[in-house]
Amino acid sequence: MVAAAAAADWDELTEIYEGVLLADGFEEALIGFGYQFNYPVAIYDLKKCYNILIERDGMDDTEAMEYMDFNVLGAYMGDSTPIFLGDFAKA
Repeated sequence: MVAAAAAADWDELTEIYEGVLLADGFEEALIGFGYQFNYPVAIYDLKKCYNILIERDGMDDTEAMEYMDFNVLGAYMGDSTPIFLGDFAKA
């Protein structure tokens, strides 16, 4: 799994997926890489992102969801904007 990669491997991963944008602070939620319109994109587990905000920053569920919606999910950073994968079957 990508999240288990050592910090030294991050430079190697970003070289392999040249141009990929990573979401700072959500390294443990990174589940892989993909391509969107021939651009490399990082793919994150949305539920893990919520849990990081709850555990690391002391947010409650609502605060974590609002933070993600406003500050992360709503941000377009170009063609390599990360994807946040949610498990809607369990929602």
